[in-house]
Amino acid sequence: MIDKKDYLDLSEKVAVITGAGAGIGLGVAQILSAYGAAVAMVDVSPKAEEKARELRDAGRKAAFFQCDVTNEESVIHTVQAIVDNFGRIDILHNNAGVTVRKSIDQLEEKEWDFVLDVGLKGLFLMSKHVIPEMRKVGGGSIVNTGSGWGLKGGDQAAAYCAVKGGIVNVTRAMAIDHGRDNIRVNSINPGDTVTAMMISEGRQIGGIKSDADIDEFLKSCGAGRPLARIGQPEDIAKGVLFLCSDLASWVTGAALVVDGGGIA
Repeated sequence: MIDKKDYLDLSEKVAVITGAGAGIGLGVAQILSAYGAAVAMVDVSPKAEEKARELRDAGRKAAFFQCDVTNEESVIHTVQAIVDNFGRIDILHNNAGVTVRKSIDQLEEKEWDFVLDVGLKGLFLMSKHVIPEMRKVGGGSIVNTGSGWGLKGGDQAAAYCAVKGGIVNVTRAMAIDHGRDNIRVNSINPGDTVTAMMISEGRQIGGIKSDADIDEFLKSCGAGRPLARIGQPEDIAKGVLFLCSDLASWVTGAALVVDGGGIA
């Protein structure tokens, strides 16, 4: 007989979240800390310290670590600082990402490199240096932020689709390699979500010509979905919470789509 248990309890767990200063990463930091985890909020922008302070003021365990995830020296220093501060690492959410909305013939080499470095190289470097820490505590959970466009194509987004498709499949490879370490690795694949990056995309593709267009653009991003609305960071964060928790104890190598039915 299955007994009632708080499968979402993350007390005593330490979660590392990249790109944690805003958007989905911030939503994940908020929800994981709400369920008891100590959160290491990793971001390239020092403004993320304000968000970590808000969590601490609410009685939660949170600290900000400034890091360039594309730089191995910066990643090594950050991972060590997190372990020195919290003592362990149990959860890693590789969420840092950027986009340049152009077709492949329009992209400049530096733009291609920028998108791939943050999204894929950053995932590689953070995972490379966090996995040994997870082994020390007997396992852990890694969640990589992919996209619906990692499972199908999208317009004017060649570099972004390359990164997200890569993330979906490197997640599967990592799950195979590290199952023996009791480390589960899954991807969360959002659809359009209300974030600063989504607004930036709207400006890049011409859907937002002035601030007055923002609300209408965001509304249009959800209009064609079965659930008829755009996503909120909390929608995605709930999926990450599931994948990090004991509810997903036999889930690894999976690509969880959270997009209001957009690619159904």
